[in-house]
Amino acid sequence: MNTKKVGEQITALRKAKGLTQNDLGERLGVTFQSVSKWERGETLPDTAILVDLADVLETTVDFILTGGERVLQYRGRIAVGDMMNGLRCLENMGQLLGKENLIYRCAVRGINEGMNTDIEEAFGSEYVFECFAAEAVIQHLTAGAYVDPTDVKIHFRQEHFRKIVLGFCEKHGIK
Repeated sequence: MNTKKVGEQITALRKAKGLTQNDLGERLGVTFQSVSKWERGETLPDTAILVDLADVLETTVDFILTGGERVLQYRGRIAVGDMMNGLRCLENMGQLLGKENLIYRCAVRGINEGMNTDIEEAFGSEYVFECFAAEAVIQHLTAGAYVDPTDVKIHFRQEHFRKIVLGFCEKHGIK
């Protein structure tokens, strides 16, 4: 937790409410010196007072303690290798069941129609395969998942797709 940012946030919220340090201190039952120390980032408000502080400043405890920065919450974590293995499983399905098997053909047709492409082309080209893998990772990122940028760097050999996926990571607050 960045105490300086927390202090800056308290200062901004207090001033926006038209309160002096003394006014805020009186409402919370603390001295203006305590408020001054919070605002300079020297100390943090006691946990027993945080809810009241948020109430007076008409905000949330989270908003104060994060210094006004949005805290990102991810829905799950994905592994790039797992995404790639998943695509390889489809390729293996064609080999194990046979490329003319109805189950395999329906799976391929569904992907091809849904994405307006040819997934089987990916099985013969590393570049096209990584394109599909990048799309799978990006879909998860867009849905709120977390992916480790180091994992992206390890698994994507094509610099083009590595840059695209890392760009999406940054766009979603992952560095």
